[in-house]
Amino acid sequence: MIRMCKTNFEALKRASSFLEENNREKEVARYLLQHVLQKNYSELMIAIYDEITIEAFQTFWAYIEEHATGRPFQYIIGQESFYGRDFLVNEHVLIPRPETEELIVEVQKRAASLFELNNPIKIADIGTGSGAIAITIKEEIPHATVTATDISTEALSVAKKNAERLEVMIDFKQGDLLAPIADQKWDIILSNPPYIGSHEAASLSDTVIEYEPHLALFADEDGLQLYRKMAEKLPSVMNAPSFIGFEIGYEQGPAVQKMLQNAFPEALVEIVQDINQKNRFVFCTIKD
Repeated sequence: MIRMCKTNFEALKRASSFLEENNREKEVARYLLQHVLQKNYSELMIAIYDEITIEAFQTFWAYIEEHATGRPFQYIIGQESFYGRDFLVNEHVLIPRPETEELIVEVQKRAASLFELNNPIKIADIGTGSGAIAITIKEEIPHATVTATDISTEALSVAKKNAERLEVMIDFKQGDLLAPIADQKWDIILSNPPYIGSHEAASLSDTVIEYEPHLALFADEDGLQLYRKMAEKLPSVMNAPSFIGFEIGYEQGPAVQKMLQNAFPEALVEIVQDINQKNRFVFCTIKD
């Protein structure tokens, strides 16, 4: 039985050391303590020397021990923050990554330059997972009509719960890639599909490979299969003007760029880097 800590500071210090000893990031201890105490960072710092209750400490330490085994802390607490909003997550969906927030910024910028202000636009998010991209886009571009698809019924269940919690209207459809939306024309299509090749599995951390859904991680053809399949179908569903935005693995830029350029010979196809100067997105802009 772990010895009880008297203050938040003592609990945080001991937990941080315990995680380091188990080859986990010590910063996770603070996130978990904030969650247990229901405090943001500033509030925790103000209360850092306050007494911690027995109940709070026991819950906190149970979380710490669970994370030490490798289970992502986001699955432990059942949520992750994305673009300033909290999204429910579980083992049926990928945990939203900070890099994907940059996709939202790029989409807003490109939508503002391509379409007239406040004109209705139709956006589809393919492989929505937790719904983070679709819901955030709808929140940030309120005049858009947003549809989100996923092949996984379990993932769609999570996404629907997130939309309900955040009171956002999204049209959810189940199916493989573009199939559920192939009967319509679209102004913007976005996707952050599975793009890790099976040969890369050994390089992934145990928190990813053992806990996150493989259906949302891996794709054949060195991770490029789903981009190829979408590129083949996209010409029949895009309006003009319109644009496509894909999140990619950092080595996949030239290959995905070539696929989209072949599909849209007259379009502008660009590789966009993330804040760490790694290739992260490919955008294809189709003009009138």
